[in-house]
Amino acid sequence: MEANGLGLQTFPELKNDTFLRAAWGEDTDYTPVWCMRQAGRYLPEFRETRAAQDFFSTCRSPEACCELTLQPLRRFPLDAAIIFSDILVVPQALGMEVTMVPGKGPSFPEPLREEKDLERLRDPAAVASELAYVFQAITLTRQRLAGRVPLIGFAGAPWTLMTYMVEGGSSSTMAHAKCWLYQRPKASHQLLRILTDALVPYLVGQVAAGAQALQLFESHAGHLGPQLFKKFALPYIRDVAKRVKARLQEAGLAPVPMEEIRWLVQQMLDDFGPQRYIANLGHGLYPDMDPEHVGAFVDAVHRYSRVLRQN
Repeated sequence: MEANGLGLQTFPELKNDTFLRAAWGEDTDYTPVWCMRQAGRYLPEFRETRAAQDFFSTCRSPEACCELTLQPLRRFPLDAAIIFSDILVVPQALGMEVTMVPGKGPSFPEPLREEKDLERLRDPAAVASELAYVFQAITLTRQRLAGRVPLIGFAGAPWTLMTYMVEGGSSSTMAHAKCWLYQRPKASHQLLRILTDALVPYLVGQVAAGAQALQLFESHAGHLGPQLFKKFALPYIRDVAKRVKARLQEAGLAPVPMEEIRWLVQQMLDDFGPQRYIANLGHGLYPDMDPEHVGAFVDAVHRYSRVLRQN
């Protein structure tokens, strides 16, 4: 039984808590593994499932999200599942139109370009109710996992979300977003606060729905120098974490943490040591990756990390 704001949610008992123990800094028998984009286009079954509808329609289907989340676990002994969704459902819930253009990526037909554009955004307090389909997907997936591994929920961090909303999509320079920081610092902080206010109940709602860990993706932090990061990114990351933790306590919810291949894995584990981290793959799994290579990576981490712990 796990408490949420509406009562008690019953889930199957967790059988493999290695990921959660590592996330809390506890000793584990081996190094746990999950991969960003582990539910992705490198899997033929993923491509087949996704072909039936457009990207954001898929995100709004709890059944489809559940199926896509579970697919990599049928192939690989991963130590966590991460719900299939997208960080840009938050700008959508704030009232912005977002489409996924094949071969290009996300596109905002009407990005935020002037301070007055902030008036177009919905009340951030309404975001969680707009994203009920994500919560439904999490609950359904948690049930169908049957306790096999923990389920990770996630969201994009405020600065990363701001870049998409201002740039109108992906960007190699973040010129428009950086222009906001320098020329409209007050409006930038206002937008970052709106996003923070939207993210807190959204992440708490994911835990109430069954997420056992949370990941906040600050994917575009590398576009900021140290000073800009400390001013426009880090304070909002910390605020999200602090407020989510407080809300979980108030709601009575349990806290959540947030061959060549084999040789490279051995080298990585030798460098990192035997304990207190979770193995992942850089920026995730790309569409051209061979699923057999992914399996070799997961197997190598599990095998060699056990050897390290015995020595």
